[in-house]
Amino acid sequence: MENNNPTFNNKAALIFGAGRNIGSKIAHEFARRGARVAVADIDLDGANETARAIIDAGGQALGIHANVMDATSVRQAVDTAEAQLGPIDIVVNNAGLLHSGNPEDFPLQEWQRMMDCNFFGIVRSNEVILPRMLERGSGHIVNTASFAGLYPYASSRIPYAASKAAIISLSQNLALYLEPKGIRVSCLCPGPTHSTASLAANAFSDDVVNRGPGSDLSVMSQEAVATILADGMADGRIIIPTHEEGFQTIRDWATSPDDFIRAKINEFERGDSGLPGRKPVSV
Repeated sequence: MENNNPTFNNKAALIFGAGRNIGSKIAHEFARRGARVAVADIDLDGANETARAIIDAGGQALGIHANVMDATSVRQAVDTAEAQLGPIDIVVNNAGLLHSGNPEDFPLQEWQRMMDCNFFGIVRSNEVILPRMLERGSGHIVNTASFAGLYPYASSRIPYAASKAAIISLSQNLALYLEPKGIRVSCLCPGPTHSTASLAANAFSDDVVNRGPGSDLSVMSQEAVATILADGMADGRIIIPTHEEGFQTIRDWATSPDDFIRAKINEFERGDSGLPGRKPVSV
């Protein structure tokens, strides 16, 4: 395994939601760069499987059970990781839920559960880890958001998009507060990515039309996302999108949010769903 990157070499990393998908690939990438990795997931079998694969590849890892919607479970995960790996230098808050549906069909408890996992899971992690990092004057907090939180398009999964927008705001303001204190903050914003996460998602509407961030965007591999994150962290980046085209879209949105939203409405009406690889219907 490579181990010459100062961002990761000999650092202890705790990754929540790392039993599968992007989180698992992030764990592998950090280990490849020399980090000791605690793989935390609500699915302990998945966490152990990822950890074993890292160990088999020559890295250092352990699997830990963690439910980010339970403060006691989060604290136990941090304590277990630090007992075996040493003080946590990097924490990745990657656990999350993804559901689709029309907003009128989402029960209130599902709005609350989405925020409880995606947003407050990070808050619970910070409650435990942030005081320890502040005491040491060092550390790196990584939060996983989404293109769905960067600009409006995700009308088919509004609770999810709202939670991810909250994570982006949280991350940017944490960076304002923490970087002068020696603690770095990064926010990973994945665009279209090959993943099985959608297979576990509930659909709360029979007639929901799935919409994406742009039909011109390519679908990226999970391994590529993990590499982009690690490279961005090493470069000192705060907002780390997987597709740089997203910044131009944000500029377009910022120029006139009203015009941007109405242009999106028109795109959808023309048959351009914004899903990668889907060509708009010509008119």
